Amino acid sequence: MSIPTPTSSYLEVGALTIHYYAICILLGIAAAILISRTRYQRAGGNPDEINELAAYAIPAGIIGGRAYHVLTSPDAYFGANGNPIAAFKIWEGGMGIWGAIALGSLVVWLHIRYGNYSLSFARVSDVLAPGLLVAQAIGRWGNWFNAELFGSPTNLPWGVSIAPADRPAVFQNFTTFHPTFLYESLWCLAIAFLLLRSKKIQSWLTPAPGQIFLAYISLYTVGRLWIEALRIDPAHLLWGVRINIWVAIVICATSTLILFRRRSGGAALNPDSASID
Repeated sequence: MSIPTPTSSYLEVGALTIHYYAICILLGIAAAILISRTRYQRAGGNPDEINELAAYAIPAGIIGGRAYHVLTSPDAYFGANGNPIAAFKIWEGGMGIWGAIALGSLVVWLHIRYGNYSLSFARVSDVLAPGLLVAQAIGRWGNWFNAELFGSPTNLPWGVSIAPADRPAVFQNFTTFHPTFLYESLWCLAIAFLLLRSKKIQSWLTPAPGQIFLAYISLYTVGRLWIEALRIDPAHLLWGVRINIWVAIVICATSTLILFRRRSGGAALNPDSASID
């Protein structure tokens, strides 16, 4: 038993080539906007403001995500056998979530800071968090279509079958691998469910605006640590450990520390503290 990998990563309609990776990203974006509009309206804001923010945040997220990937995997683009033009071929895969969230958040903060929006940046970030998780969960399936970013070999029944041409040279004798795309997708959906439906978690987080977003970052990075450790695709190392693991450790520790310090340091007394779900 195993999960088969699609035999094609794109669909041709006449002269048009539609990449499934791009479809997954677009479906994720659409889901995030729909969820965020509903939550924004419940929080007392005008849902059309979500569309306005998305028009700026989505391109920024794509640029930031791609830039992070290229900067942390430079050999594939600027190395001896690299192809700099490939850095612009987003449909072939390669998006760093850290860069996407960082640049996307910066753009949202700037627009709220200098614009006229119903809610503060902290409350908007809380509104967006569950939708972002769902978007990540859907977007990860693009890696399945591209037969990329899978984990180490496994005989588990849910291992993903990888064709010889897509296996690293040192793993040519193995046929099934950990489906890290599936692990991360399920992890993101589980966090989104907790943030949306768990009354205990909501009551603990919502006294202070921004806490739901911090919980999203903290919980996501916990899962990303063990999922990243399973991956066998080429990556730059620092002291023998993948750079993405170091980044996840720093972000997890920082977001968790801020989350608990704000929770115990009187942030709950902030008047801008209404529940947003």
